[in-house]
Formats: sequence, C-alpha cells, structure tokens
Amino acid sequence: MTSPAGRKAYGVKGAPYVFLLPATVLFALFFALPIGYAVWLSFRKVHVSGLGLGAGARDEVWAGLENYTQAFQDSELLHGALRVLGYGCIVIPVMLGLALLFALMLDSDKVRLAPFTRLAIFLPYAIPGVVAALLWGFLYLPDVSPFYYLLQKLHLPQPNLLDGGPLYLALSNIAVWGGTGFNMIVIYTALKAIPAEVYEAATLDGATPTQIALRIKIPMVAPSLVLTFFFSIIATLQVFNEPTTLKPLTNSVNTTWSPLMKVYQDAFGRNDVYSAAAEATLIALVTLVLSFGFLRAANRRNKQEAAAR
Repeated sequence: MTSPAGRKAYGVKGAPYVFLLPATVLFALFFALPIGYAVWLSFRKVHVSGLGLGAGARDEVWAGLENYTQAFQDSELLHGALRVLGYGCIVIPVMLGLALLFALMLDSDKVRLAPFTRLAIFLPYAIPGVVAALLWGFLYLPDVSPFYYLLQKLHLPQPNLLDGGPLYLALSNIAVWGGTGFNMIVIYTALKAIPAEVYEAATLDGATPTQIALRIKIPMVAPSLVLTFFFSIIATLQVFNEPTTLKPLTNSVNTTWSPLMKVYQDAFGRNDVYSAAAEATLIALVTLVLSFGFLRAANRRNKQEAAAR
C-alpha cells in the first residue's frame, strides 16, 4: 500500500495537471477540434450526380489536393494577399513606431499626468474593431464628416479617403488608432522592468536622455519589440473587420478584398465550405511559417549578440 507521504507527494505532482485540465479541454473543444475539422473539410468536395435533384444526388467525396490546387490558382486570393501586404507595410511600422515613441515619452521623468495619458492612449484598444471601423467610416464620408466641413470652409482640398490609393491609408489609420495602445503598454511595462541603477550609471557618465533612450532603453526592450511585431504580423494577416465594415460605404472594397474576406465569401456567399476550408488552412500555414521564421531569426540574433558579449 502507498504510504501517506507517498500519496501526498503524488497529489502534489498531479496538482498542476488538475489546474491545466479545464484550459486543455476548452482548447481542444474550441480551438484544436475546429482546426482539425477545417483541415478534414479541405480534402473533401461535393459530387453532383445528374441534375443534382433528389436523394443521394449530392454526395460528399474525397477530393485530395484539388481544393488546394484551386486556391493556389485563384487570382482573387492572390490579389487579396497582395493588398494585405501593402496594408501591413503601412500599419506595422507606423503602429510600432508610435507605440515605442509613446512608451519612451511616458517613461520620462518629465512627463505630466502619466496615468491619464496612458489611459487615453490605451482606450482605443478597448473599443471593438467593428465599432471603431464604423466610427472612422462616418468620419471619412464627405457628406457627414465634420473634417470635410472644416476643409470646405477653409477652401482646402477634400480628398476621398474611401477611394483608390487613399483607402489603404484610411484602413491603416483604423488599425493604428486601435492597436497602438496595446503595443505601447507592452513596451512600457518592459521599460519599467529596467533597473533604475542602469539609468543612474548612464547619467553619471554624462549620457543625455536621448542617448539613454537610444542606447539603453530601446536595446533592452528589444524582446518586447519582437513580441509586438509578432502579434502585429498575425493581426495583419487576419484583417477582416475594417474592410468588411467599410464595404457598404465605398465601392473600392469588394467582397474578396482580404484573404479572410475571400474565405468568408466562399463559405457563406458561394456555399462552398470545402474551398473555404482549404483557403483558411493555407492562411493558417502562411501565418505559422512567417511567425516561426521571424521568431527563429530573432532568437538566432539574440544568441549571436549574447555570444559577442
């Protein structure tokens, strides 16, 4: 028989698994299982017999790589990926640059009303993406926007931000406005973890606040910058709310403007869940490869810097 001490030790070792069980079950039911089902659907298709009428006329059969071949040959999916690439080239550097700038400013000893300023910068992140897109969408409309009214009164040009090239700026502005606060908090938290002795030593050596920011703060929060860049890549590849919400306000946004919009259109517009599952799987794989490659490159660089020291 197991002694009381043995049973106690076994209970202590098994406690972490008990605490992990609810999260594991939820992860399996609402994350792993849907992904597995989508992958399974991506290898299936509907076979129509005759006119497709009557019982048994439409059967689900094995399709192999047919759905993936069609996805690779789909020009709409490719054009959507290119649009998202241009969108990301605007959003990511601007958003992370502003987040870093705000974090450095709030970490300064000379800043006033720092708690209020932090809350003001972070507050847009708490607003749901659909609400933010609707808010900015009406501000972009010339007929109802107060900005266009002011431009008209001042006899200044009134650009249409919902048409052509400016559309990328309009969409990027929504993402930057909503995501800068979150990234700022991540970087600001990393700045607060830096020991004060490091700043005191730099000040005694004659370093200016700008030199401290460029040569001490930014290098020491590099892991946080990598993390925020990683999150930004994933969010960019999954852009859906902003263009979908602005679509009724402009003809420049079609139903396949982004890859996820293409997936939604195929699944619920064309009722082809099999092609949509293949496209969603490809998007997930691209996201995984880019994220893994970026993290691996960042870890390799960190190891090289640590070895050089």
